[in-house]
Amino acid sequence: MVMVEFEVPEVDYTKYSNRQLAIVPLTVLALALAVLIGSWALTGTPAALGIDFTGGSEMTVQTDMAAADIPGAFSTDPVSVQGTDRQNQYVVTFDSSNIDSLREQASDAGMSVLGSGSTPPSFGADSMRIAVIGIVIAFLGMSILAFALFRTFVPSVAIIISAFSDLMIPLAVLSLLGVKLSLGTVAGLLMLIGYSVDSDILLNNHILRRRGEFYESTYAAMQTGVTMTLTSIVAMAVMAIMATFFNIQIMAQIGLVLVLGLSVDLMNTYMLNLSLLRWYRFHGVNR
Repeated sequence: MVMVEFEVPEVDYTKYSNRQLAIVPLTVLALALAVLIGSWALTGTPAALGIDFTGGSEMTVQTDMAAADIPGAFSTDPVSVQGTDRQNQYVVTFDSSNIDSLREQASDAGMSVLGSGSTPPSFGADSMRIAVIGIVIAFLGMSILAFALFRTFVPSVAIIISAFSDLMIPLAVLSLLGVKLSLGTVAGLLMLIGYSVDSDILLNNHILRRRGEFYESTYAAMQTGVTMTLTSIVAMAVMAIMATFFNIQIMAQIGLVLVLGLSVDLMNTYMLNLSLLRWYRFHGVNR
């Protein structure tokens, strides 16, 4: 049996100033915020909302009809008709929550209805409010934990900024890709807060609380942190691919958000967070 050993490369951080390390993640964060603000100005939301939050119906059908002909089978025009990885199978989304009538219309048109569901508009609005409150509470709890653990301003703020960026950048990517927010994407964002805090606290703890030279402590933290994050990225990518293949949408959405967020977390932790910690450790030297 062949064992594959993963070796984390040792980065020579002495070649880069704190500004050079921080400029890349801060620029990406600024672009992400510009995308979200632009989307909010145009549509009223930072990213498109799925039926979990707006209300409506979704139906998976199998038919020999072309995708362009499917809307004509319904009295209510679908919001979207999307193909799946299965031949002649489509996911049809409606603003209407009258799923029984839509199922009948699909059957009358010769379609096989493989699955369906609906969300009333009032329930969707309540779900959106609860989701936003949940993310805000999780982020505030993470911020309080950071200050409680390190009790100093710069290391705690470094964790908070990194976690904020880990949320905003994937959200902007979802907006650009046209992926609608759902209970699955929100669950992924909530999980992402935990992953982000874990990697940042690991780095902060190695540098601030363990004996040893700054760069030795950094590399020791990277050995564990980078390996852990890359392993999680691979696991989430496999989950997203398999869930997409078997049409398990919520798992595919969680996997996509975590792959995006964990990839961003590598940049934020070992560039942005590290630059702030080095500035703090050496009191502004090597800026």
